[in-house]
Amino acid sequence: MRITLLSTIFWLIAAGLSGQSDACTASYYHNKFEGRKTASGAIFRQDSLMCAHKSLPFGTLIRVTNLKNDSTVIVKVTDRLPQSSKRCVDLTMRAAKQLNFVAAGLTKVYIEVLGEEKREPVLKEESPEIKE
Repeated sequence: MRITLLSTIFWLIAAGLSGQSDACTASYYHNKFEGRKTASGAIFRQDSLMCAHKSLPFGTLIRVTNLKNDSTVIVKVTDRLPQSSKRCVDLTMRAAKQLNFVAAGLTKVYIEVLGEEKREPVLKEESPEIKE
């Protein structure tokens, strides 16, 4: 029984993070959040491609597809939605414009998890040897 429960939990977690989710409702941020810090510490900008999500790790890249017109955008999770929210994702104005739903305010979307943003390590420049 315990093994079955653990394998079921593992499967549910893997299914939720590995690819796609059901259709859900997307919205976009109000302008009053411009310049404020997000939950991840990033500064929010309406002209960037970021989003808020309830549970995906910060830095996760997701493809959001507008189900009404098939337009897509790739955004990075940098903020949190409240668990009580009826929305699955809150997007920047730039992302909402790319999905063509600004006038409507809300739209049905499909979310696909692409993975985490990969960053190249910053190499420190070697300091020249000091000769006396």
